[in-house]
Amino acid sequence: MKDDEAWRDAAGVEGAPDEAPPVAPPPPHSRETEDERFLASAGGRTDEERRAYRSLLDSWRVFRIMGEFVEGFDELAGLGPAVSFFGSARATPADPMYQKCIVTARLLGEAGFNVITGGGPGMMQAANQGAREAGVVSVGCNIELPFEQHINPYVDIAIDFRYFFVRKTMFVKYAEAFVIFPGGFGTLDELFESLTLIQTGKVRNFPVVLFGTEYWRGMIEWIRDTVVAEGKASPEDLDLLHCTDSPEEARDFVVSRYRAHLNGTDVPPARRGGMHDGA
Repeated sequence: MKDDEAWRDAAGVEGAPDEAPPVAPPPPHSRETEDERFLASAGGRTDEERRAYRSLLDSWRVFRIMGEFVEGFDELAGLGPAVSFFGSARATPADPMYQKCIVTARLLGEAGFNVITGGGPGMMQAANQGAREAGVVSVGCNIELPFEQHINPYVDIAIDFRYFFVRKTMFVKYAEAFVIFPGGFGTLDELFESLTLIQTGKVRNFPVVLFGTEYWRGMIEWIRDTVVAEGKASPEDLDLLHCTDSPEEARDFVVSRYRAHLNGTDVPPARRGGMHDGA
């Protein structure tokens, strides 16, 4: 079989191919990711063949990752000032926060900021809708998931990613601020990564707005009463967050911090215990 020959070629048999052996495309109903399909295809192979094929596939994956970075950089290089929005994909228009997200994005758009989201439903769609209403560029950075996630209809520039870490780079690299609405693990992931980047001086101290004071109250109290109290973080670390329930306040905070940055009067990342301002 040709597939068996490809595996053995990858293991070092004379006449190895110049390209990575193809992974069979999924059937139309499949919801598996490419990595899951590869793992499922390894059955019946020897350990040596699997190791050789993984090595070959990983080498080609590097080029795929590089291609995603290049595509993202090319698409967004001329974007101009932007704000990245995050929040639950499960939110519906009936959710009051959904409507506030539309308003917040619209106000920031009217203030001159383009909008970047994950491109999906829920709060992402709300933010993209607000951008569309303001007439600014609405960006959606979509991600391949085991379940299908479609780009919402309010996106002007749509970019698809296989890799979360490439997608995250776009959120940070092209944003002047993060506005984070109530969400789940993905939202928390983006929140804490942004705080870590600021705390360690990997990026400048850009504004991070938490929208929905009641939703975030328990987390803030836990950080203060447990994490800070036990010396795992500094009290100033909480100053990296700005909580609000007002779209107007969120806009004003982002605008004021952005102007301070342009004027050279913005707050630099403070040195934290055991951390460095740069790397």
